[in-house]
Amino acid sequence: MSGVAARLLRPASQETYEKVFGMVYVGLMANVLLAVSCAPLLLALAVVRDPLASWPFFVVLSGFCAPALAGVFGCFAALGSGAASEVWRPFRDAYRRAFGRALAVWFGGAAVLVVLGFDAVIVARTAWGPALAPFFVTAAVLVVSTVVAVIVVLATAETPVRLRDVVWPCLCLVARRWYLAAANAVVLGLAVAVVSVQPVVGLFVACAPLLYVVFGNTRATVAPLSER
Repeated sequence: MSGVAARLLRPASQETYEKVFGMVYVGLMANVLLAVSCAPLLLALAVVRDPLASWPFFVVLSGFCAPALAGVFGCFAALGSGAASEVWRPFRDAYRRAFGRALAVWFGGAAVLVVLGFDAVIVARTAWGPALAPFFVTAAVLVVSTVVAVIVVLATAETPVRLRDVVWPCLCLVARRWYLAAANAVVLGLAVAVVSVQPVVGLFVACAPLLYVVFGNTRATVAPLSER
């Protein structure tokens, strides 16, 4: 027992401390870069009193989130490869590499979600509206998870990939591993809720840990693509 207690009380190695502080540093800086990249959207949300009344405008502004997420996922990928103190370069490289294609898949997913939203509103006024609610929720989760999966692939691919080569495989893999997609939807919903209630805490503290969970789940989901 004394030997076990001694091992538990033994100070951690300097390498362990460096890894821990490196992860904290990457998380904090990733939050800052994410907030700066999405500044136009955040500023508009702070100024406009009723965002729902101007939802087309905010759908367009939400496009800033697509390359920003790619940059954050690039930071996480670099962290997993051992570059514990690298933040700006992985973010910049992933942001540039995925910019156009991330925007395309983001707005494609947004268009599908808008159609689903209009259909849900119309169906909700009918007698069978409650019975179809699970379909709309499942479809929305599938779309969001697929968009995130494609952005992860774009951000972490060593060579440029075409959207048409990854969208359908990502959709199939997300549907197959639906439990990870459901977990990602819960975590993303929690991130949005935290940012909405406590913007400073959400943007500069909570976003990186929550997005890292989404990143890990998504990497596990799309792992078969890297084996090709």
